[in-house]
Amino acid sequence: MALTDTQIKKAKAGEKPVKLFDGDGLFLNVMPTGSKIWRVAYRLNGRQKTLTAGKYPAVTLSQARDRCAAARKLLAEEIDPVAQRRDTKNAQAASNANNFEAVARDWWAHWKHARSSDHHVAQTLRRLEADVFPAIGNRPIAEIEAPELVAMAKGVEKRGAGELAKRSLQTCGMVFRYAIANGRASRNPAIDIRPSDVLKARKVENYARVGVGELPRLLRKIEAYQGKPATRLAMKLMALTFVRTSEMIKAKWAEFDLEAARWDIPGERMKMRAPHIVPLSSQAVDVLLTLQTITGGRELLFPGERNHEKPMSNNTILKALEIMGYKGIMTGHGFRGIASTLLHEHQFEHAHIEAQLAHAERSSVSAAYNHAVYLPQRAAMMAWWGNFVESAGKGNVLPIRKLVA
Repeated sequence: MALTDTQIKKAKAGEKPVKLFDGDGLFLNVMPTGSKIWRVAYRLNGRQKTLTAGKYPAVTLSQARDRCAAARKLLAEEIDPVAQRRDTKNAQAASNANNFEAVARDWWAHWKHARSSDHHVAQTLRRLEADVFPAIGNRPIAEIEAPELVAMAKGVEKRGAGELAKRSLQTCGMVFRYAIANGRASRNPAIDIRPSDVLKARKVENYARVGVGELPRLLRKIEAYQGKPATRLAMKLMALTFVRTSEMIKAKWAEFDLEAARWDIPGERMKMRAPHIVPLSSQAVDVLLTLQTITGGRELLFPGERNHEKPMSNNTILKALEIMGYKGIMTGHGFRGIASTLLHEHQFEHAHIEAQLAHAERSSVSAAYNHAVYLPQRAAMMAWWGNFVESAGKGNVLPIRKLVA
């Protein structure tokens, strides 16, 4: 007699398991613990075997009958359902071990040992986990084609992270090279893609700036500027900190810790929407102490002339540079380019310079971005830069950085 749901629900076992038979080899094994397991009994090549068909109630009576019927079809073709299930599991395990995510994690574990920056290593894995694995992580790496990589990259670009999209393609290329070298793939579809062919070109803003050789003369002219003292101090502070103009003119006194020689700019005022730390040289602290005598009682370092609740206009600095004879050839933003050029020339680490310029592009998921990354190195670099600017402004021979072996 076939089983019913009522019988199954009421079934209990004593000290030993109880078998409730449904027909065609299907039965329910009721265990003393209360668990109920579907099994299918069958014979193949003269041997009695049993196939587990799932646990009740996760597998209903109807589903158990369907699984029994499927097993019987295999037996009719002289295929052992237990052996086939084992082979399927083994094939799936092998496939999972060779999907893109598994290979990429193996690549990352191999690649990271040669990297000097723990931050870069961690950030690379986070980008894979956030952008690449959700798109192609489960795909067998040997089956991935170029259009899948393009779709992944465009998905990253769509949320406004074009540079991250480009880096994701580059990282995928390295994963594929590792896979080929280790016999887990035969070709690298990333080489078929030029980022410029599928991603929008990043708009680069070129701000007017003088050549580095003009810096000493510019600094002397700023020192001699006859306009408002706050404007002169704003230009001096920009030269010493090379922050963006908007970050400077909207600065608030509450962001500064002069004793710690540190300026913490909140994320909402930064272009990349992440907090930023500016280590202050002794020269920058001196400028701020002077400025305190002018605007120290107000919220803003550089309040507007008419409305002290609003910051000075960006045009204030541009107009001052125009008065000094630099119209069209220098902007407040230009100090960033000058600093980058000179710091690179004096062999400071590129990563430290980029971090201080707040150039590192962050994705919306990298909330763990460490805005204090390289802070000791950046503090030393900014101290050197303050001495450099001070010496240049006095017309002295510009100091050469002493590299530590």
